Amino acid sequence: MKKISILFIAFSMATLLVNCKSEEKAPDFAGVTKSYFDEKNQLNPLDATLNGQNQYNDQLVLEMTDGFRTKQQAFFDKYEEELAAIDVSKLNDEEKISYEIIKWEIAVGEELLKQPTNLMPIHQFWGTHLTMGQFAGGTAAQPFKTEKDYANFLKRMDTYAVWMDSAMVYMKKGMAKGIVLPKTLTLKVIPEFEDMITPKVEDNLFYSTIKTMPDTFSDAVKKDLTTKYAAVINEKLTPRFKKMAQFLKEEYLPASRTTSGIGSFPFGKELYAAYVKQWTTTQMTPEEIHELGMKEVARLKEEMEKVKTQVGFKGTIKDFFDEVRNKKELKPFQKPEEVIANFESIYARIKPNVDKLFALQPKTKFEIRRTEAFRENSASAEYIQGTADGSRPGIFYVPIPDVQSYNLYADEDLFLHEAIPGHHFQISLQQENQQLPDFRKFNWFGAYGEGWALYTESLGKELGLYQDPYQYFGMLGSEMHRAIRLVVDTGIHTKNWTREQAIKYSLENEAESEASIISEIERYMAIPGQATSYKIGQLKIIELRKKAAAKMGTKFDIRKFHEKVLESGVMPLALLEKKINAWIETGK
Repeated sequence: MKKISILFIAFSMATLLVNCKSEEKAPDFAGVTKSYFDEKNQLNPLDATLNGQNQYNDQLVLEMTDGFRTKQQAFFDKYEEELAAIDVSKLNDEEKISYEIIKWEIAVGEELLKQPTNLMPIHQFWGTHLTMGQFAGGTAAQPFKTEKDYANFLKRMDTYAVWMDSAMVYMKKGMAKGIVLPKTLTLKVIPEFEDMITPKVEDNLFYSTIKTMPDTFSDAVKKDLTTKYAAVINEKLTPRFKKMAQFLKEEYLPASRTTSGIGSFPFGKELYAAYVKQWTTTQMTPEEIHELGMKEVARLKEEMEKVKTQVGFKGTIKDFFDEVRNKKELKPFQKPEEVIANFESIYARIKPNVDKLFALQPKTKFEIRRTEAFRENSASAEYIQGTADGSRPGIFYVPIPDVQSYNLYADEDLFLHEAIPGHHFQISLQQENQQLPDFRKFNWFGAYGEGWALYTESLGKELGLYQDPYQYFGMLGSEMHRAIRLVVDTGIHTKNWTREQAIKYSLENEAESEASIISEIERYMAIPGQATSYKIGQLKIIELRKKAAAKMGTKFDIRKFHEKVLESGVMPLALLEKKINAWIETGK
């Protein structure tokens, strides 16, 4: 037997290791996107339920706690490392978009995590306490079909009691540092908890699904669930609702701030810049957005003057706003069902023309419903997506708190935005696209999603709507509303505008009712930057359509343009522009 030197063995082993390493499989990007989605759902289980990811239906996170924020940072750190190991040159076009989206989300997420936003865990517009109420009603995303479904929500309710305790702890920390809601918003939050308190458990919102248990459940199961739900409501939730309402009234309200915008915080400038980046997905500064808003308001006012002249109104444009707000003919409804029927008739009118503009259309079913009573007074009209498997339709919710004062002048426009071809088309097509990784099927970027919905409002005449000048004025009014948002949102958060200044500016430039405008201004106070996303996204899509039409000439096909914009789902605007530019070049 031939002797082999130790040096040779060492050299051979080193060579073998090098060869093995070179043959190692490159990181699996599909695997990265899958684990990214799974872990994102674990961090956001309510969103997961909303998106039909039902394996998280029993979970609820305490998103304001330091422990949860540590988990968020670990999540960002992990996927920064995962991305760094990917060879981007080997990815296909869609994978490159996925790569850039994850990279973008991590960067913005880390920027926001630097700020103590967790010290204001509750506001009146959206959030865990409102989502839990919506799910409790049994008509939203939380399923209540099986015993396990009921057990899942029972566990979620149990954690919700702890969530309220945690929220109060962090709100007290915020009080100590002056990081609190404006007084006007605190006043809106108080009834959201007070309304959850009922003398009889049977009348409680969280008891709703006990009354609608499936007939397939045995009597023993029904009795067991009834006992358990009643116990959680009586022993855990109702005491917390009372405690929260008392805390808000007696401690938090006196400590709430008199300023309207986050610019009053020492870190307000940095935080608002991060929110604007998050919502617009651009590098635009608040000042640039404010100036753009002023220009758009002036342009739209000129268009409104034309409609005023067309209908023969002799007063000023501000007088015309009052005319539109108060015109009896625009408030014809006596029953809430008539409002819903009007939207159904709009849907019927556009159906014959939708095919002319859209080759790509969703399979997900669609419904129009009145907003639930418990949140109707403070809710805006909205779209809640369906599920890709067809088990839940997309739902257009319409709040009708006072039917006799309901003004229909913008209903055609509203339907296009919230329903078809706005949010329902965009979100459903995204969820149905089997070529996209799951994290993109269920993703959201306001500038793209809301920008698309606002863009679709301009398609009304092509779809057979806006024959009535008041309905066309409604479209102009809705676009004006989004232009005003650029001005007032930046005004409130970077220019020390008061709530009253913002309300006054809106009243002078649009025909929305004063009550609606107040609700809107308070919305911008609660969720800084979100309102800037609509117009920024709309203007980019309009710009890309004009560019494509000019460069492609007779080869431009509006159906193909819409397909290209919609097919890959939401993404930051720079990525959308890159995608459309590539299509223009190949299409020419």
